[in-house]
Amino acid sequence: MTDAANALPPPVESRLPVDNLSAVITLDGVSKRYGADSVAVDQLSLAVPDGELCVLVGPSGCGKTTTLRMINRLIEPTAGRILIDDTNVLELDPVRLRRSIGYVIQQGGLFPHRRVADNVATVPRLLGWDRARVQSRVDELLELVGLDPARYRRRFPHELSGGERQRVGVARALGGDPPILLMDEPFGAVDPVTRQRLQQELVQLQDTLHKTIVFVTHDIDEATLLGDRIAVLSRGGVLEQYDTPEQVLGRPATPFVADFVGTDRGVRRLTVLPIEEATLFQPPRVSPELTMAEARAAAAGSDSRWAVVVDEEGRLDGWIDLAPSRVGTVRGNLVRFEVAVPLGTSLRTAFGEMLQHDVRWIPVVEGSRYLGVVTPNSLHAAARRSPPAPEGDGDRAAPGDRAAPGDRAAPGDRAG
Repeated sequence: MTDAANALPPPVESRLPVDNLSAVITLDGVSKRYGADSVAVDQLSLAVPDGELCVLVGPSGCGKTTTLRMINRLIEPTAGRILIDDTNVLELDPVRLRRSIGYVIQQGGLFPHRRVADNVATVPRLLGWDRARVQSRVDELLELVGLDPARYRRRFPHELSGGERQRVGVARALGGDPPILLMDEPFGAVDPVTRQRLQQELVQLQDTLHKTIVFVTHDIDEATLLGDRIAVLSRGGVLEQYDTPEQVLGRPATPFVADFVGTDRGVRRLTVLPIEEATLFQPPRVSPELTMAEARAAAAGSDSRWAVVVDEEGRLDGWIDLAPSRVGTVRGNLVRFEVAVPLGTSLRTAFGEMLQHDVRWIPVVEGSRYLGVVTPNSLHAAARRSPPAPEGDGDRAAPGDRAAPGDRAAPGDRAG
């Protein structure tokens, strides 16, 4: 196959009507009907703020993909308005509109007869960019999604793994530097390990790019991991709840949402709850320069039978057992923690580290400074605690919303 056969049509000079918009997406009473009796989306109204990732989630037949495709007019709505900033997309040329919006589907939707570089260059060429600018943009985007341009630029899609094809699909969607990305179950066709890696890469990309993203999935775990906001849809495109992941999991608005997110939603909430310094358990702290007798005296008044060893600059050294049988120096009895996590880590990650290392305690650090420890009690309390009520919704605390007493077991004590 020759490079000429892969060539795109001549570039088209274009100034898109949406080039300078702030990328706030508003759906105002949007509906889609097929015939008199088939309703795909029913009076859907929501707004996606600039730079946020909104996830549309729900069972099959709830109108997720239909809603997504109405935003770039691959499907025309039956009623309502779709605005990007203050511009009604129904009044724009649909071809120009689509060139200004990135679109990613399962397996990337790559052109099989075009090389990776040609796939990524699709929109920049259509926008009339010169050759040098296109080549520079292709290499920039391949590096951004973790693919070496020298290795991947001239490959065809069939020469890529599923994860690599999906990365190229994301790079192509970013080709013209659009303010908006639409992603239709982009990770649904890859294996679980690759899927998890791609999800984390998307989180990192969004932290850098701050695009306005509408993402479709049927997986509530994926929705809570990725979304700034989640729109839960029921069959027929009915909006059941639109809120942050913490609110959707902690305060389901309807019985449908409660059933959809599952009875284990308290555990799921650990994904979206970061470790906060105020919630950490504070066992006694001792210097590594003390004797064991001095350490026990310093910890007097605490019911803990162990202490954290911290140097004079606040750096974590390890822990010691305060049992009277322990003699000698603190340094001579020091036990290193098997793992530590940084402040802001999700409670679910901390819980996973506890299980992986089979320990009861995880120390938390900020840079090199020790802050406190996460305990099983603090995880349990966080999973049961209701999120703050939306303004005007009252303050309904969940049963058990109180601080749990510290666990006296030593950090290395195994469960069981």
